[in-house]
Amino acid sequence: QVQLVESGGGLVQPGGSLRLSCAASGRFFRIDVMAWFRQAPGKQRELVAAITSGGRTNYADSVKGRFTISRDSAKNTVYLQMNSLKPEDTADYYCNAGIFIDYDTGDADYWGQGTQVTVSP
Repeated sequence: QVQLVESGGGLVQPGGSLRLSCAASGRFFRIDVMAWFRQAPGKQRELVAAITSGGRTNYADSVKGRFTISRDSAKNTVYLQMNSLKPEDTADYYCNAGIFIDYDTGDADYWGQGTQVTVSP
């Protein structure tokens, strides 16, 4: 059973910083793409940032220059460093990973439980 466990959310003032972490555990062969999504109240879930196993990154335009995604493959962990936070960054943030389980099962997509980020004075 593969699990993604997030941590690091909370309340921060505008202009502040937070660092989210997401660790994958369980039995699997490798993790391919890892990503962060977010969903604000009344809005659809959107991609924030993604990183491949080779370290290639992709960001939503709204977070470019402020957020940085990184991963520690040895720890099966992905991070999201969020700087210069704005009230519009307020949302539930979800970790996502594309994982190759084994040659019988193949690929599978997993989600974390979500962590809340609130940016408010």
